[in-house]
Amino acid sequence: MHPNQAFRQAKTAQNQDFARERGFGTLAVCGGTVPLLAHIPFLLNQTGTMAELHLVRSNPIAQLATGPIPGVIHVAGPDSYVSPDWYDLADQVPTWNYVSVHLRGVLNPLPPDALRPMLDRLSAHFETRLLPKDPWVSAKMSAGVMDRMMRAILPFSFTVEETDGTWKLNQNKPQQARSAAANHVGTSGIGSEVALLSALMHGVGGES
Repeated sequence: MHPNQAFRQAKTAQNQDFARERGFGTLAVCGGTVPLLAHIPFLLNQTGTMAELHLVRSNPIAQLATGPIPGVIHVAGPDSYVSPDWYDLADQVPTWNYVSVHLRGVLNPLPPDALRPMLDRLSAHFETRLLPKDPWVSAKMSAGVMDRMMRAILPFSFTVEETDGTWKLNQNKPQQARSAAANHVGTSGIGSEVALLSALMHGVGGES
């Protein structure tokens, strides 16, 4: 996380809501000589204390996690390069604005019979957001196909012990400079979801 506390004012509930809405992140664990990473969809419960996820059986993390192991789920949000020219202030330097949340805790293997209901909950979480289409359900699969495909993946839970987030949105700049930069990010930003980042930059407070 960024050491500047100006960028770390989001409450735990806000960070959890952001992670829950995204539902996709990077799981990182210690793998001996190098860190191991896996890109995962996940379902975070309403209290923010536990996430459900699955891994391909051949994934190195799945092979390592035969018992509880510590880890982090990193959830990335919008981001963009910010040019110092956009502030209309003297003596500024380039930077990168972004939103990022870390869920720190313990990865736990689950029994095989936990997999199917987990997959149904996970798909329902996203399918219901695609209305007005009828949600996809696993019952639509041909007999035996779902069971065959599930043999390739393993279920896990992730006990969340700590949640923190960085919302680096130029809170350390005067409001006029931040607003000007936000306008440029929205029209000329280099990154991902620049329109969302611009809106977030417009929405925060700062020094004046």
